[in-house]
Amino acid sequence: MTELIFLGTAGFAATRDRDNVSFVLNRDNEIVLVDCPGSVIHKLKKADLDPVSIRALLVTHIHPDHIYGLPSLVHSLMLDDCEFNLYGSVPAVDFCRDYLNMFHLLEKKIKCRVNFRPIKENIRISPLPWLDIHPLRVPHHESSFAYFMKLKTENKRLVYSGDTPEYPPLFKKAAGADYLIHDCSSTSKIFNKYPILYKTHTQSLKLGTMAAEAGIKCLIPCHFFGRKGTSVPGIEEELRRNFSKKIIVPKDLDKIIL
Repeated sequence: MTELIFLGTAGFAATRDRDNVSFVLNRDNEIVLVDCPGSVIHKLKKADLDPVSIRALLVTHIHPDHIYGLPSLVHSLMLDDCEFNLYGSVPAVDFCRDYLNMFHLLEKKIKCRVNFRPIKENIRISPLPWLDIHPLRVPHHESSFAYFMKLKTENKRLVYSGDTPEYPPLFKKAAGADYLIHDCSSTSKIFNKYPILYKTHTQSLKLGTMAAEAGIKCLIPCHFFGRKGTSVPGIEEELRRNFSKKIIVPKDLDKIIL
């Protein structure tokens, strides 16, 4: 049984109830962590997960709200004899290595070891025996990857967009996926008010249309803006205008059995 647990669901600005977006896949106490904003240790423990069970960290890109907690994660595990592989694009992995070096967290005295694994677009990786992953570049930042995951035991496909504007190649590759976790930062009203957002993120009305056209079985929006005017119920209402299949609007620490 594989669990999907959201550690955070907000965009770049956290709110009282939502922290920056991050989630884990957990199977038999083997954890794959996706992105690493703040308080990861705290939230894993609130979810009754042991942080030393992290086996892999997938970095989508190197904007602060996705990686600023990395030094804290390793520092918190400095006395634990554990290790994990850090995957991402070449610029993302290089940045994370330099970031940890700034705090001297790759020295021998640090018992938690990080193995840096730069990966290439469309080249499969298998961080654990039960999981295959194919990365796809998305046009948010030069370091940005989306991740296409196959849960081999369940024979299900889960896709995570990371931060991205509307990107047709992603939906073409995701066609028929069992789960699509996608950037859904705000409603069309907010995007029309701030059109610069169209260059970097996705609005709910268009996401519902594209997910329906791609035959997605379950749509999971995330990365909700913590700014005045963004309404999560409003986001869900726009999604449901064009997407008639299952929608899960997650809250922080929500658990989904895949």
